[in-house]
Amino acid sequence: MENKEENKNKVPYRMRGVAFPKAKYGVYIAIGLILLVLIIIYKDSIL
Repeated sequence: MENKEENKNKVPYRMRGVAFPKAKYGVYIAIGLILLVLIIIYKDSIL
């Protein structure tokens, strides 16, 4: 039983060197991209 829990928390071999960004930065990037696309789409209405 303990062996299964150990394996569950380990990072896959090929992904050990990859540095993952914090989740909050992903949220900020997603919101920024959405706003950018909306500004591009509705720039005629805004201006």
